[in-house]
Amino acid sequence: MTARRPIHGQGGVVTRFAPSPTGRLHLGHAFSAIRAHDHAVERGGRFLLRIEDIDGTRSRPEHVDTILADLAWLGLTWEGPVFQSQRLPLYQSALDRLKADRLVYPCFCTRAEIAASTTAPHGPSPAYPGTCRHLTPAQVAARIGEPHCWRLDLPAAMAVAGPLDWHDEHAGRIVADPAPQGDVVLARKDAPASYHLAVTIDDAAQGVTDVVRGIDLFDATHIHRLLQALLGLPTPAYHHHALLVGTDGERLAKRHGAPTLAAMRADGADGPALAASLRAGRLPSGFSAANA
Repeated sequence: MTARRPIHGQGGVVTRFAPSPTGRLHLGHAFSAIRAHDHAVERGGRFLLRIEDIDGTRSRPEHVDTILADLAWLGLTWEGPVFQSQRLPLYQSALDRLKADRLVYPCFCTRAEIAASTTAPHGPSPAYPGTCRHLTPAQVAARIGEPHCWRLDLPAAMAVAGPLDWHDEHAGRIVADPAPQGDVVLARKDAPASYHLAVTIDDAAQGVTDVVRGIDLFDATHIHRLLQALLGLPTPAYHHHALLVGTDGERLAKRHGAPTLAAMRADGADGPALAASLRAGRLPSGFSAANA
């Protein structure tokens, strides 16, 4: 399917919807896409579609086709899509800059080693403890041929960036506090850029002014704000919306068997009517909006 008719307007607002083609969209995705779409349309702005297909082992072309068909079925219009897999030089350039500034380091720890070192007896596991951050240049040189990822040196990055904040539509001014997330991965062999790095670069490169996404990504914004400061990128306004949840109170997700839009289309459901219900809060039986 080709791109839908672009939204033209005089407003400066630019939003985006950025699904990963690793499966089919469900009602939660529809709700988020509609929120981002309407935020732009109501302000005479632009709504972009970006396909986050940087995970080459899980992304499937057939899922891209289904995503486009689903959004069209809902009655949405967009510009694009743009594919992350075609933007790898942008991510490499950003990573090279962080390397030059000595704000990232190679990490040779395996998943098993990380799990063993971060397992807590109670509660969630803490962030990566920075084991490889303390390797000497000679130790790194001796192991650089081994499989490794690149992690953000969080203490060094925070020292360079200084105090930061960002604005959320619902929560107001937020003081950035990326420390709880630790030295996050920015790139690895099977993914030239992590979600954190790619989304930060893409939003800036595409001129996104307003990031409209689920409240489940609120904590990630602390890291994104830090990367913006380190790379000299603008900071958009953030709108973290409520999530759709099932009867068990858990947010809708692929792994929980959430109904897909493709299945609803195949069953003859009315896409624009469903979109109108989601906009009005009249959600399908068994689902409700979680508080943001």
